[in-house]
Formats: sequence, structure tokens, C-alpha cells
Amino acid sequence: MIKYEDLDPEAPIGVFDSGVGGLTVVREIIRQIPNESLLYFGDTARVPYGTKSKDTVLRYTRQIVRFLESQKVKAIVVACNTVSAVALDEIEKEVNVPIIGVVKPGVKAASQATRNGKIGVIATKATIESNIYATYLKKIDPNAEVLGKACPLFVPLVENGLLEDPVTDEIAARYLSELMDRGIDTLVLGCTHYPLIRSTIARTVGEGVTLVNPAYETALELKALLSQYGIESKERPRLGSNKHRFYVSDDAQGFEVFANSVLKYGILSAQVINIENY
Repeated sequence: MIKYEDLDPEAPIGVFDSGVGGLTVVREIIRQIPNESLLYFGDTARVPYGTKSKDTVLRYTRQIVRFLESQKVKAIVVACNTVSAVALDEIEKEVNVPIIGVVKPGVKAASQATRNGKIGVIATKATIESNIYATYLKKIDPNAEVLGKACPLFVPLVENGLLEDPVTDEIAARYLSELMDRGIDTLVLGCTHYPLIRSTIARTVGEGVTLVNPAYETALELKALLSQYGIESKERPRLGSNKHRFYVSDDAQGFEVFANSVLKYGILSAQVINIENY
């Protein structure tokens, strides 16, 4: 087992995403591991990642990881399916702290949830084309039938706050009808934006389909990882302390409004940084 003796258990956990979707992972971490402090970066100037090339995603990811390491984080959560799919394997070799993505926890939960072996995955174009969910699922169950569907319009709909809107209902019906026709009984929300329209997706697919939220599964895996390496925070934060910090590459005000609607507990501020400097 890798040892991380030099890591400070009271240091923050770095979490990053291409935009605001990773806040669903932040929300689950806060619920599951309330002692931990978080440092979040949302690349709001360059969202979405799902339409970018692998080389571009890898370059963006290296910049963000360098920023997080400059902030002395004790672990990194890649709260972005696209990065988890196309860049995580390379980034893992370059960092000196534990790092996890959102794909493997989602895969594990989906393999346990399915009854008929037909698993749908909705995600960005890059994640679907990487075939990473199918690759990992078939390692667990070679007989699994994995049906992927790119849903590129979901991210801008979420980013623009159209969480409960007839347009979102219509787009969801168009995207998901093909998967329903194929008889899936489990659906992985393979982009961290998608849990924010979970109710729309659930209405569209019906009660017979189990939805898997990798954000929740990732929070549980992070909790186990911190315990494994003995770097979980032992101190309860003081009431009112500003234990979570938020950074973006653009539009801090818009991010704050959206973050407060997702996290509920309220964030004090978000700071814009020039990520290209890292």
C-alpha cells in the first residue's frame, strides 16, 4: 500500500469539475464526511469538456491539478466523468496525493443494481466514446450489455438553470427512448451535471429503472480511502467556520447563485483565478 505519512489530515480535499456539475459530488461528500473541508475548482470559462479532444482535456486537467497541489490538498476527487474517462490514468502517475474519479464507483454500484444485465449509461460525447463504463462493467460481468448514449444538451440545460422545464423534458424523452426500447433496468448518470435533473430523468424512464448516481458512490469511496490511508479529519469544524473554499475560472457571481441552489447550506464567496497560470 502506498504511504502518505506527510499528508496533513486536517488539510482540505481538492475537488474539481469542468463547471458546476461537480457540486453534486461536493454535496454528497459534505453529507457523508461532514468533518472534511473542501476546496472546489470549477472550470467555468472552458466548460464543457465533453466535446474537447483528449489532449485538450489532459492539458486542462494538469493545470487544475497543479493549482490544487499548490493549495496543499491531501487528496483529489476528479468530479468529472470526462476527465475520469480520458485523463485519470495518466494523471494518477503524476500526483503525490491519493486521487479518485467518479467512474469506477458508479460502475460498481451499477453492476450490483442490475437484474437483467442491461445497463444504460448517459454521459458526454467524450465519456461515451471512451467506452470506459462498458470496459469496467464487462470486467465485473462479461455478460453485461452496456448501452451508452451521449446527451450533450443536458449540460447546457443544467448550466442555464433549466432543471424543471418543458424543454428539458422533451430533450430527455428524445435521448432516453432508445435506451428504454432496448430494455435497460439500470441507468448510470454518467455526468455530474445529470443528478441535478434526476427527477426529470426518473419520470422519463419510469419506476422500473434504477438510477445510479456516481456522485454518491464516489463520496463513499472517498470516505473509505481517507480511512485506509489514515488521513481523515479528526476535528469537527467550528460552527460558522468557512471550511469550504470555491474557485472558478469565470463568472464567480453566477457560480455562487448556482452553488447555493445546489448545496443549500450557503457559500460565502467564489474566487476567480487564471487557471492558465498553472
